[in-house]
Amino acid sequence: MKTMFRLSILAAAAVAIGGGLLATSNAQPPEDKMYRPPEATIYRDAAYRGPAVFIGEEKPDLGLAWPVNSIRVASGRWELCEKTRFRGNCRTVERDTPMLNNVLRGITIQSIRPVGTGGGWNPNPPANDQVARGNFAEFHTQPATGNFRVPACATGSATAACAARTADNWCRSIGWNGSAREHMETISGRIYLADVLCVRSGY
Repeated sequence: MKTMFRLSILAAAAVAIGGGLLATSNAQPPEDKMYRPPEATIYRDAAYRGPAVFIGEEKPDLGLAWPVNSIRVASGRWELCEKTRFRGNCRTVERDTPMLNNVLRGITIQSIRPVGTGGGWNPNPPANDQVARGNFAEFHTQPATGNFRVPACATGSATAACAARTADNWCRSIGWNGSAREHMETISGRIYLADVLCVRSGY
């Protein structure tokens, strides 16, 4: 009887410990909890009524047939501009706004994009860079600046030429002469540098 009782206690302890280990292994890293991609929804009418469009990335030309009069901001800070490609008068919104007329002062929105890092949010995802260093080269799987991924192109389309320039500048920023090879990776509609080989010379 005592033996069975001891076995029951040991089994219960094992389950408790196993459960604790399971909970620990499933816990999200702090960086994952902090990062939330930018999300907003714009509405034709005030008070979040009428036709709506979900926005999860920058839109240099909204091309809407109706004006935007309210916005719900799920995460991030958003810059709203009166002209395409973020030109003209712009205003920044970081919370739900049922009447944009009070903020925009009569301008009509033609483009919108996430900006800044307010509220613990960053437009770029956290990097998990794996590095292999040699005497004359250094390989980075996910180049990072401030622990966040590096966009392939800061402005305009993410072309191979633009990514090469970005990779060159990034390699120089960490002490190398430039990039011998780089790739691009798309995450949630945004394009980042990946697998960059920084070299001393001959690139």
